[in-house]
Amino acid sequence: MSAQCDILITNCAMFDEEWQVVQNQSVTVSKGLISAVGRDLTGYRAAETINAENKLLLPGFVDGHTHVCQQLLRGRVTDEYPMVWSRILVPFESSLTADDVRVSARLACLEMIKAGITAFADSGGVYMEEVAQTAADSGMRAVLARSTMDMGAGIPDSMKESRAEHMRRTEELYNAWDGKADGRVNIWYGLRQVMTCSAELIKETALRARDKKTGIHAHLCEHKDEVSFCLQNYKRRPAEFLDDCGALGSDLLTAHNVTLSESDITLLAKRGVKLIHCPQANLANHGFPKTPRILEAGCSVGLGNDGAAAVALDMFEQMRILKSGVIAYWGLPVFDPAVLPTAALLKMASQGGAAAIGKEGQLGKVLPGFKADLILIDLRQPHLYPSRNISHTLVACGSGRDVTDSIIDGRVVMRDRKVLTLDEDKILADGAVRMDNIARRAGI
Repeated sequence: MSAQCDILITNCAMFDEEWQVVQNQSVTVSKGLISAVGRDLTGYRAAETINAENKLLLPGFVDGHTHVCQQLLRGRVTDEYPMVWSRILVPFESSLTADDVRVSARLACLEMIKAGITAFADSGGVYMEEVAQTAADSGMRAVLARSTMDMGAGIPDSMKESRAEHMRRTEELYNAWDGKADGRVNIWYGLRQVMTCSAELIKETALRARDKKTGIHAHLCEHKDEVSFCLQNYKRRPAEFLDDCGALGSDLLTAHNVTLSESDITLLAKRGVKLIHCPQANLANHGFPKTPRILEAGCSVGLGNDGAAAVALDMFEQMRILKSGVIAYWGLPVFDPAVLPTAALLKMASQGGAAAIGKEGQLGKVLPGFKADLILIDLRQPHLYPSRNISHTLVACGSGRDVTDSIIDGRVVMRDRKVLTLDEDKILADGAVRMDNIARRAGI
């Protein structure tokens, strides 16, 4: 008797636990989960069969830190002198309407799906209910927070809220959207950064998040000014200050993590904090993270694109940039070309991101019982084929444009490069109109 499944993927290549390729594999998907993996699954009857010959099956990538409302800033912040945040980002974000955010979010989800990103964590902007609705409509998995600031020089009053108002509005978003879209959308608390969040706000955020058993998304040690601010005002480094406020824990996702001291790394590892690097943003603006030391300490590390203002939403680029930067800064001085191995980068883009969004053991691996968030990559291309080591070649030469198919929560959302859940032509047209309107309104 044959077994029934929703999707049967046949003839694909896959990585084993040692990141070596095994050929002629098949995978079945049933009720949103991977139900079987093996060489011969011919006994299954499927509602849909995908012939994946010459393709590599991977777990979908997780963008662990992004700003989908910044999609319409693309090309605007490159080559700008500091502070881009106060001169460009604040006027831009403070001028956005709900319609702007909806168009931006749809464009971001379209780009992410086409790049093999199946889940993302947004640290918070405005009108996040529009982002939640877009994630639900697109089929993506999303962990969303509101922008949370109650102080800060250069921050307009329109972007600040009282502690009570932040709690009220976050809980409204939580009640409306957490667990919706078959569990694909989750709502977390946000802390923009220590320079714009008071100690009282941080403490209450930590208490509320723990009470609801949800997470917190924050920027941490992104740049030297942040460290200097904390030392001057609290006589503590940022990680120590957050720990004093009760915010450090396994439910905290921190983005950037560039200016960490040795004691910071030890503390973050001890508390089980989930770290995200944003390689292109970091190297362009803030410096070289201590990634080898962070991994050695046992920290969980994922990758993020940090929004589309200056980068493509492409995890292959982030892996490649981080590897090159770490080799140049930490490897070459001690003659260690393997200071950040390829396997570690592939884990960051999948398993590290999964852990960061609270889905460790559910996402990031192609194993029975894991959620069926999967992508297929066309290997038979001159920049990838032939290869003596596919994992090395994939990180060195791969691109989001090599992703042909995407399955999220057991549903095919892209087939042969065509996104099935979004109207690509309309989204691109709407984005062009909105970008011009926002630029005029914000004066940027």
